[in-house]
Amino acid sequence: MGVTANRNLEASNAYWERANRVIMDGTQLYSKGPMINVQGVAPTFLRRGDAGHVWDVDGNEYIDFTSGVGSVVLGYNYPSVNEAITRQLREGTNLGLIHPLEVETAELLCECIPCAEMVRFMKTGGGACAAAVRLARAYTGREVIIKGEYHGWHDWAMAGSKRNAGIPKALRNTVHHAEYNDIGRVESLLRENDGKVAAVIMEPVQLEAPKDDYLEKLAEVTRAHGALLIFDEVVTGFRFSLGGAQEYFGVAPDLAVFGKGMSNGMPLSAVVGRRKVFETVRDEVFISTTFGGEMLSLAAACANITEIRDEPVLDRVWDLGARLAAGTNALAEKAGVGMRCIGYPPRVLIVTDRVGASEVEDNALKSLFLQETVKRGVLMAWQMFPMYAHQDADIDRTLDVFEEALEVCRDAIERGDVAERLEGPPVNWVEVL
Repeated sequence: MGVTANRNLEASNAYWERANRVIMDGTQLYSKGPMINVQGVAPTFLRRGDAGHVWDVDGNEYIDFTSGVGSVVLGYNYPSVNEAITRQLREGTNLGLIHPLEVETAELLCECIPCAEMVRFMKTGGGACAAAVRLARAYTGREVIIKGEYHGWHDWAMAGSKRNAGIPKALRNTVHHAEYNDIGRVESLLRENDGKVAAVIMEPVQLEAPKDDYLEKLAEVTRAHGALLIFDEVVTGFRFSLGGAQEYFGVAPDLAVFGKGMSNGMPLSAVVGRRKVFETVRDEVFISTTFGGEMLSLAAACANITEIRDEPVLDRVWDLGARLAAGTNALAEKAGVGMRCIGYPPRVLIVTDRVGASEVEDNALKSLFLQETVKRGVLMAWQMFPMYAHQDADIDRTLDVFEEALEVCRDAIERGDVAERLEGPPVNWVEVL
């Protein structure tokens, strides 16, 4: 197999130079920036995608597991979604009054999602999280929020983060952090802020499984203190199950936020939840956006959700992810390289697992592995989101690539020159929390 022949990144690198002159940070989303891979080796700009593959601006083809940063569940250029978008495009994209698609999509969400009785559409996951928090504060008449990890870039969520410049200092004491599975921390914060907590907002699952009935206990203790439970299902929604992780784990929150996987890559998000919450505050809060009812994304969402509901989409996604994880773990063990996959099959993360290695050494090894995989035609950002359109042959080839990359990593570890083999700056995730 080996490294892809005649591969160059001239156009990609040229675009990055231009981007830095006119775009703050060069990218609209840090998770898409060149720092998520080995710069100068991985492409910075992609041109198009089809099924489970993408092509960069230099024409190089990759099996893709970034999946639009997790937003594409069916696959790129998916026929039924494209047809729905094209059909709607002929009739308009954003008219001056409400369109029937708003009603039809909302009804579909209420049919699929356990907690959904009413809906409010937004465009981004972060925006929908901000709307959910505002609804919870209005409903409870309280201000304090207990949050999990990353829930968007808005003031409420980033007040206590490392990159909080420009956010009023007065907001810092209104938000507290609790690690996933740490029910004791949540209980402690609720007691310390008794009568002040409006909501607890958490991803129902990331990579670590809920332990000791964590989600059930979270719902119980939150409601016992008069606060609302909000599930941030931006990543898990329409990827774990049709009704999200709340359906998969059997725990329904008061409000939930959906985004990414709802419309197969089109920009749409939603706050869903109990009717009583929405109707109680409807005349007291202001949540309004011109593009919340934009019809191309709504058409895409209807087509996407219908496909997931009517076809074995998620069974296939789970199977592909399980094959990737099991295959990677077997190859890493065979190679004697301290790497393994964690998480659930719809969202698989490769981590280093080396005794005595420093954080710098681990990052160098991660970077070397990513470098060698992308050079052989597999694109990811350390985590893998399998898509329905991925073929068995894509998984087979990916595991072949991983085997070669792990051999390079093993040799580098044995020779002690892991960092020296990097052909560009190592992975450098932007820390915000």
